[in-house]
Amino acid sequence: MSSLAYDSNPAGEAGASQKADEPARDEAPAMGAPADLRPVPRISVQAFCETPETAKMMESASIDRRMSKAHVKVHMGGIAAAVDFYGSAPTPNLIVLESKLPANELIESLDRLAEVCDPGSKVVIIGQVNDVTLYRDLIHRGVSEYLVAPVSLFQLVATIGDLYTDPTAEPLGRTIAFIGAKGGCGASTVAHNVAWSIARQFENDVVLADFDLAFGTAGLDFNQDPLQGVMEAISAPERLDETFLDRLLAKCTDQLSLLAAPASLDRTYDHDEKTFDALIDVMRKTTPSVVIDIPHSWTNWTRHLVGTADEIVIVAEPDLANLRNTKNLLDTLRQMRPNDSRPHLVLNRVNVPKRPEIKPDEFTDALDLTPAAAIPFDPHLFGTAANNGQMIGELDPKHQSKALFDQVSQIVTGRSEVRKPKGAGLNMLMARFLKKRKGAAKGA
Repeated sequence: MSSLAYDSNPAGEAGASQKADEPARDEAPAMGAPADLRPVPRISVQAFCETPETAKMMESASIDRRMSKAHVKVHMGGIAAAVDFYGSAPTPNLIVLESKLPANELIESLDRLAEVCDPGSKVVIIGQVNDVTLYRDLIHRGVSEYLVAPVSLFQLVATIGDLYTDPTAEPLGRTIAFIGAKGGCGASTVAHNVAWSIARQFENDVVLADFDLAFGTAGLDFNQDPLQGVMEAISAPERLDETFLDRLLAKCTDQLSLLAAPASLDRTYDHDEKTFDALIDVMRKTTPSVVIDIPHSWTNWTRHLVGTADEIVIVAEPDLANLRNTKNLLDTLRQMRPNDSRPHLVLNRVNVPKRPEIKPDEFTDALDLTPAAAIPFDPHLFGTAANNGQMIGELDPKHQSKALFDQVSQIVTGRSEVRKPKGAGLNMLMARFLKKRKGAAKGA
């Protein structure tokens, strides 16, 4: 049998982790960790499925944010349909084939496909047989990967990402987008303090990108006045690389850098949807954590930034307008990001004196969402920090809010999980008991 002409560097030679004495892999390394999946580059993918379940999975994968640059088409009919189709059409970068055939018939079908397949196309097989001999035969013929059905969406995306990524490349940094449910709710303050906390707690490099281009306050909050920043980065895409970006960053601490907003009204900021994509790609290649402060506006580019971030944090105050807007954001993001976990919620300025508020537990119950933190109202502390150009952890390292920002930083970097506050029910019962006791004392 002649070797397939699909792939000049099959997975068996290019660092696939399959050992000779192991069965074919049927579980992706990134299973259960979708936030760590590599984005797929701009490639063409065509799938030929035999079952509705695999076709549905492929359709779902095609709209996943990590596949947004790829062009995906799904066909039915398996390998036989692929042979007929490519008899008169060029093959794409990647062909995904589902087959229920036994091992010997599968090999024969692939040999027929090799006669019409262009050199350089990669092939991924989704089969039914978990057999190491079959795996070796397929790899020997140039197949890039063999997956045993059923295959999950995350397993497929991880496989495709691995095929088109340099195995020696550093892992990409995580993007964490902060957006306020309502203007003035303190989303920027939360974003800045969490970015500082990530750098301080984990001793990791962090870039804080202030995308509130007209009114950004990150420069003020960190007592910085950089002459260049976001606008210079997106205005010269042909120059944008790691060296150019490094020149634009202002150093806030040893491990926290700021890409500042112009905070100027001498122009408008009506950008295209993907204007910031190249900038974010460069930041992710150079920094483990990229914190993005997104303005409270709903334009093509802000919607795109929120839709493509690895983690999303919605900051809200406990009132009706914030509740409505948070609900709208959650519903919209669920449609935009069907394969991602729900955004994180931070309640800010809780317990403002004499202000009618929705109780935090009622606010979160209405959203069916456990908050990552509820930050108490403390105008003196936050006002002093803002005026001094300091973070809360610098001004008062023992303050409750500093611990809450540390908690949020652990959650958004994947080092901790959101947990319901312990003792919430007991605290409510105690409050009611004390209230009744106080009333009884007055009556006496």
